[in-house]
Amino acid sequence: MNMNQSDFLTLDPKELTTRQMHLYLLSSVAPRPIALASTVDQDGNVNLSPFSFFNVFSANPPIMIFSPAKRGRDSSDKHTYLNIKEIPEVAINIVTYQMVQQVSLSSTEYKKGVNEFTKSGLTEIPSELIRPPRVAESPVAFECLVDDVIELGTEGGAGNLVIARVVTFHINKAILDENGNVVTPRLDLVGRMGGMYYSRASGDAIFEIDKPSLPEGIGVDVLPEHVRNSTVLTGNDLGKLGGNQKLPSIDEIRAVRNSDDFGSLILQGNVQSLHQEAQKLIKENQVSKALVLLFSV
Repeated sequence: MNMNQSDFLTLDPKELTTRQMHLYLLSSVAPRPIALASTVDQDGNVNLSPFSFFNVFSANPPIMIFSPAKRGRDSSDKHTYLNIKEIPEVAINIVTYQMVQQVSLSSTEYKKGVNEFTKSGLTEIPSELIRPPRVAESPVAFECLVDDVIELGTEGGAGNLVIARVVTFHINKAILDENGNVVTPRLDLVGRMGGMYYSRASGDAIFEIDKPSLPEGIGVDVLPEHVRNSTVLTGNDLGKLGGNQKLPSIDEIRAVRNSDDFGSLILQGNVQSLHQEAQKLIKENQVSKALVLLFSV
């Protein structure tokens, strides 16, 4: 668990090229959700392009932000940004694994006026409240009005933060349960990573963590020192242990010390073996029992 300063490479952004900074940022801040953004220019020409500088930032009002940054090679603006400056509307379509290759194709820098729907083979559906169409293959699509564009710089790589307010959205019924809630595994979402890498939110890649609730968890700081400095237990193990809502009682500790399962192991004082046994219990979701064991040393 312990890390030393010598384990890290310390970098100054001012001493890096834009490309180097870009690679470090995008490889480290990942996976990122992808906004497949549809826009139109003042002549009605449709543009479709994906952006992974994207997320939702408010529920009331419902606000999404994405950034069509300036091109690194020549500081030129992307067609999405130019279109939004002319027609401040955008359809933000969520990207799934089933469409990710077509989405990647839509990122090609075709000439202005070329419709990436046509090039990628994705299907246009007319929006209800805005002019840009939405993507039929996307299970969730948000129709947005652009409230503001914040330009962060003039050089290549500078972001343009598009603040988009959702005015209506569409959800495919196939991803909803009987109560109308989104079933996350049904989405099969993808995220953007560094270089040519993507991630897929499916199968074992999706997992659940119980949110800490009242009464609050005891915290990692109250765990015994031998536990906090363990070479066996991981940070995730410590997080689970710290999420317990109460410390072990004297009676619980006494019972573990007198048990056939762990009594002799505790007497031997082999801390590493005890940590290994506790880790097994944690993996079996017997976290409270693992906590008692670790306090019995």
